Amino acid sequence: MDPTGPWDRDRVDEFLAVARVPVRLGCRTPNDHPWIVSLWFAWDPDADAIRCATSASADLVEFVEHDDSVSFDVSTNDPPYKGVRGRGRATVVPDEDKRLLRSLLTKYLGGTDNPTAERLLRPDREEVEIRIEPERLHAWDYTERMGPADE
Repeated sequence: MDPTGPWDRDRVDEFLAVARVPVRLGCRTPNDHPWIVSLWFAWDPDADAIRCATSASADLVEFVEHDDSVSFDVSTNDPPYKGVRGRGRATVVPDEDKRLLRSLLTKYLGGTDNPTAERLLRPDREEVEIRIEPERLHAWDYTERMGPADE
């Protein structure tokens, strides 16, 4: 898939691979209300998929099972602002061994030796993957307009 905007596919893949901000995922509730949630994610360029971890009991699971059409945004929180947004389809798949969750704990927190990991990796907590397959990607980058980030 070729993204629109100032970045080519290689640059989009690079940005999504190293981004350590959550993906902001937009969906619709069964009552047809808009909903947005932030999730840790990993980009899988071979599968063209954004892979997120969440609890199997999260409301989001019900929402995307009801309507799999989603929007998303992965963007920097500090100037110069840049990122990737788009829309696609979401599916819910089990993360029985919590492999995805473990990799995300390492990406975002540096490992699994911390209180958050201990809580999320409890044996009684069922984990799932929300897999987003983009149908459209759009990159944006305000670096030229805002200037480079302070070093």
